[in-house]
Amino acid sequence: MSSPIVYLIGAGPGDPGLITLKGIRCLEESDVVIYDSLANSKLLDYCRESAEIVYMGKRKGQHSFTQDEINAYIVKRAKEGLTVSRLKGGDPFMFGRGGEEVLYLHDNNISFEIVPGITSALAAPIYAGIPPTHRDFASSLAIITGHESPLKAESSIKWDKISTGAETLIFLMGMSKLSEIVSNLTQNGLLHDTPCALIRYGTHPDQKTLVGTLGTIVKLAEEKAFKAPVVIIVGNVVKLRTQMNWFETKPLFGKKIVVTRARSQASAFALELAKLGADVIEYPTIKIVPPDDWSPVDKSIKKLNIYDWLIFTSVNGVDYFFNRIKELGYDIRILHQVKICAIGPATSKALEGYHLISDLCPSEFRAEGIIEAFASEDIKGSKILIPRAFEAREILPESLTNLGALVNVVHVYKTVKEETGLEPLLEGLESKEIDVVTFTSSSTVTNFFESLKGFDIRELMKDVVIACIGPITRDRVYEYGLKVDIMPDEYTIPSLCKGIRKFFEKKISNS
Repeated sequence: MSSPIVYLIGAGPGDPGLITLKGIRCLEESDVVIYDSLANSKLLDYCRESAEIVYMGKRKGQHSFTQDEINAYIVKRAKEGLTVSRLKGGDPFMFGRGGEEVLYLHDNNISFEIVPGITSALAAPIYAGIPPTHRDFASSLAIITGHESPLKAESSIKWDKISTGAETLIFLMGMSKLSEIVSNLTQNGLLHDTPCALIRYGTHPDQKTLVGTLGTIVKLAEEKAFKAPVVIIVGNVVKLRTQMNWFETKPLFGKKIVVTRARSQASAFALELAKLGADVIEYPTIKIVPPDDWSPVDKSIKKLNIYDWLIFTSVNGVDYFFNRIKELGYDIRILHQVKICAIGPATSKALEGYHLISDLCPSEFRAEGIIEAFASEDIKGSKILIPRAFEAREILPESLTNLGALVNVVHVYKTVKEETGLEPLLEGLESKEIDVVTFTSSSTVTNFFESLKGFDIRELMKDVVIACIGPITRDRVYEYGLKVDIMPDEYTIPSLCKGIRKFFEKKISNS
């Protein structure tokens, strides 16, 4: 049995990019990962596939675990000889229960390591464009709990010293005590016109910031129905928000966008949208898998020297084909006399990853563009190999055959329906919280709407912006009686992102 160890990891304030590199390494090493609602569930993607993921937080309709139960469970799993990660929101020791958990581990002779996290006390104001300190406004900072232990006979906060003892005051977990906090501050030396801001869901894509003064903030919060979780910041640094607000001004900030690409490809697309401020919901509708039978592909690879052209119509086609070449014991030298055509820049870039440069890339990034490009070539009698998806359209091989070429199509991958939990998507559509649904292939369209079979699709998609990567995908949406709002001139993911951005920028300028 291996020596047990527990990693107590600060998950950061919400943005999954704010976890530390050491925190990621610990997650990758762990046999068991215990998390709660304050830790972004996207961080669980760093866990090993074999890791046991255990949720021990609060969910509606489910048992809420006490701290004693959590402590006992951590020790139990560690004593089984497992590496355990305890993932906690923010920093475990900034008014969290990290100290209690560590003391319990110590008392039970369990080895532990502590991985600090970025606390929301600092991150939330910064994401709201409010620096906690600034040499012209504040050279001192105090972080105060807004929710002391109910077991205390009386408050241990020295309001007479805190109020004027630091130039910036930050309160955590204090939304329910906002009126009381304001009253204590103003009764102990702070003026009613002292700037104050409330930051809800700091660093999350749905972050909201409310700015006022100690004299107005309680009423403003009531009018805006501001609720926890909220970070409260008090001091003249709040004035800098007008110049430093960077997160909430992103072009897609506050927009919920559904990505329906395969899970293996969704991350890059989601990241581009997130960079623009979007709240991305990954709902993969397809999964890319190898063909049932590799023998036709293997046969063509072993006879690559007979082909004049190799045509790739997707990044997947490139990756699956060259991985198969490697598995058969060959390398790129097998292509020394074959010309290569790539359907678009993404496919060309994928080829560059294998140290190959395409000889032909059409101006229109679809099968029709390849056909037009070859129409000007004399390909009569040319032997052409097309490694592609099982479900691809037949227009390309048929048209090249009509031009006199000898075409061989082999299936190097296929798309199958991905079984994804429908509940979060359905909830977002029914509540009208989803702003955009994106489609990057006709199969994503088909599987997306098939998953909604039995529901009123037109009602669910009412007022939802539909963005398609190209005309083939767009036409499939039309088959469901829906309109397409966004389709870029170039049929690429970067162009689709730009199209979504321009759509909302134009909408704002016209409003």
